[in-house]
Amino acid sequence: MNATVEELLARLEQLEARVDEHSLFPGASADVLFLLVASLNVFFMQCGFGMLEAGSVTSRSTQAILLKNLLDACLSAFIWWVMGHGIAFDGTNDFIGTAGSDMSSFFLSGYGSGPDSGYHRVFWWFQWTFAAAAGTIVSGAVAERAQLLAYLAYTFILTAVIYPIIVHWCWSEAGWLSTKNGHVDSGGNFTSDAVLDGVIDFAGSGVVHLTGGTAGFFGALIIGPRHGRFEVVYDGSKPPRRGRPLQLPGHAPVLQALGTFILWLGWYGFNAGSQLRIATPGASEVIGRIVVNTTLSAAGSGLVSLAIATLGQWRRGTVNYEVPAICNGILAGLVSITAGCACMLPWAAFLTGFIGAFVYYGASKLMLKLKIDDPLDAFAVHGACGFWGVLAVGVFGHPEFVGFGWDGENGDVAGDEYAGFLYGGSTLFGAQLVALIIEIAWVASLSTAMFFALKMSGILRVSEEVEMAGMDVSKHGGSAYNH
Repeated sequence: MNATVEELLARLEQLEARVDEHSLFPGASADVLFLLVASLNVFFMQCGFGMLEAGSVTSRSTQAILLKNLLDACLSAFIWWVMGHGIAFDGTNDFIGTAGSDMSSFFLSGYGSGPDSGYHRVFWWFQWTFAAAAGTIVSGAVAERAQLLAYLAYTFILTAVIYPIIVHWCWSEAGWLSTKNGHVDSGGNFTSDAVLDGVIDFAGSGVVHLTGGTAGFFGALIIGPRHGRFEVVYDGSKPPRRGRPLQLPGHAPVLQALGTFILWLGWYGFNAGSQLRIATPGASEVIGRIVVNTTLSAAGSGLVSLAIATLGQWRRGTVNYEVPAICNGILAGLVSITAGCACMLPWAAFLTGFIGAFVYYGASKLMLKLKIDDPLDAFAVHGACGFWGVLAVGVFGHPEFVGFGWDGENGDVAGDEYAGFLYGGSTLFGAQLVALIIEIAWVASLSTAMFFALKMSGILRVSEEVEMAGMDVSKHGGSAYNH
């Protein structure tokens, strides 16, 4: 009987192999193509960030911010090749990736010419686009006053140390917060070895956006506000006290809107691409759910954010429908759904974006109360909404959708308890909260030390003369606009 079953299974495998061989896109090739297209979308987000940031700063700093976006792509690619990807995914250490395995990612030295080498290289590229996005978030928070050398320094630290270690914790097979960290028992059941069975951060509300937003918060805090962002109050205090915020709007709403649309488009690669494979059973269902949830959260948050901003104008006696408000609202919804895009029902995704709009608005106002100048609202959009996005999984995570871990391979992790507390679960919410606390502590401590060291060394901020004249004229050969 056993022999017969074994023969049938062997025959089935042979038939599957023949079908795969003669199909238009064999499983491995389909996975490579899927991840390739997703990576193209995510990389195109660098263009979106560039347009959004250029439109959100004053015209005298346009070239400066665009150069930093271009350098972010170049420098992060080099770092990710040398060490970033290896720290993120290699080894069996639960804290940090280490060299020594046959499939070493350091310098891609272990990527030979085997049948899976193409997929592994595209996976490296996909993950690099995420690392580049995390670095770009920080540049918006310190825009118009950070020196180029300081930008290169914090991009290196973020991409080489801060970000890849968080990736290792949450997304590698060995990470102590990863749903992939576990073993299969004698009965064939997967048992998690992660803290509270691991955090579900499917595409990176916490790993990418909270990391970039938190680093941006401390960068903006330590570098100080732009000249003219807050009223200077001379009341005898030294230095003079910062008063009410003053308007220092971006110079090109057209670029802001264009950048937002590009980012929204790229986000489908960001979220759906995090499924990683399309040829595995059930993958198409998950991808379909992801694109629907991503759309609804962005739309809901955009509408609510515009309504909040318009209501605020109305209360002051005017009604202006502001383009930046809906742009940041859309981005807030996208960040909010990134962690839970694969494990929520559509109504929950819309509600996640709806709440995300209020989270963004509250965080933006808090930054002004604290007299912290964040030209792109990077902390409000990415930091605060990234926090909410991870936590929202612990609230709205559907019991039928959360058991897959983050890539669909591991099966059920912790039964009914591993679901959002809206469905009676408890473990998942605790796992999400613990991961958030740990990530914030890690990024905040290292970012504070990094930016403080740059400030003490005198290379963090440009001089007042350079800032007032404009970085384009002072450092980049003239204005970006010849008219």
